[in-house]
Amino acid sequence: MVRIGIVGIGFMGRIHFLASQRLIGAKVTAICSRDAAKRAGDWRSTRGNFGPEPGQVDLAGVKTYAGVSELLADPDVDLIDICTVTDQHTPIALAAFKAGKHVLVEKAIALSPQDADAMVAAAKNAGKLLMVAHVLPFFPEFKYAAEVIRSGQYGKVVAAHFKRVIAKPDWSADIGDAAKTGGPAVDLHIHDTHFIGLVCGVSKHVFSVGTVEGDAVTYLTTSYLYGPGGPAVTCSSGAVSMSGRPFVHGYEIFLERATLVYDSGGVPLTLLTNDGKSGQPALPGGGDALSAFTDELQAVVTGVTVGKEPALLSGQLARDALVLCHREIESVKTGKIVAIG
Repeated sequence: MVRIGIVGIGFMGRIHFLASQRLIGAKVTAICSRDAAKRAGDWRSTRGNFGPEPGQVDLAGVKTYAGVSELLADPDVDLIDICTVTDQHTPIALAAFKAGKHVLVEKAIALSPQDADAMVAAAKNAGKLLMVAHVLPFFPEFKYAAEVIRSGQYGKVVAAHFKRVIAKPDWSADIGDAAKTGGPAVDLHIHDTHFIGLVCGVSKHVFSVGTVEGDAVTYLTTSYLYGPGGPAVTCSSGAVSMSGRPFVHGYEIFLERATLVYDSGGVPLTLLTNDGKSGQPALPGGGDALSAFTDELQAVVTGVTVGKEPALLSGQLARDALVLCHREIESVKTGKIVAIG
């Protein structure tokens, strides 16, 4: 049994807690929050942009801690699940490795590539797993796309466009604060850079245009430059939509012998093949917003059980995704093509 301690009971901490109720071979044994009401089970303030409405949570049998150090000292916790604001990820993760715990940390892995490198190194030195909760590859439409690309059954990727657009969240003041989250070009867009790195590889250069508010890039469109023979890949992402459409993501992926189209705003996953046929592939999954998070956490549990980092949750892949975000931000602000390096 893998025993999980969740640090940070905001929107994502609540989602992880709810998703964990469906896990096999694991359970949440402790939570950590500075908020006394949350420690008492009153989670009404943890509203987000999907999932069930927040309310009262039964914490019977779950230890509650006000401080991270208390949780890290608990011998009945094997895995620390960090669901705090991004600027807190690195110090908590480093302390967890020092305490001999495995770590799952919400995306983004850290604010800076240097902090991400420190986390990857600390995990290796401690002999513990660092896993980063990039949930997108566990959503059925994205999982299907990744598997089709990986199989090579329709040839290689020729071109692709991805998008992820939200309205400015009224439930989170932090997403626009570059000092805490990196702003939308990190906190939101890193879903895309992670998935693009996973299915297309990391490009040699990027060129991005976008909008800037204060220190934060709030919206960008990026061309990922792979060089001669590489795929033509672009992505648009940011917090610019009106509240009538609070969230939409999707893709058009052009393979040598097929096209994949998906838009959460109204176009179901569709496979177009070179014989002129089109259809909607059957997708597994529980059909609710928590299913992908349960699948993600189950992969974490398997990783801890067998002692091997799940490939989709790799700390190195998450670090590379963060570097891409930073290079794109640099390109927006300078107007220049930027090498990934």
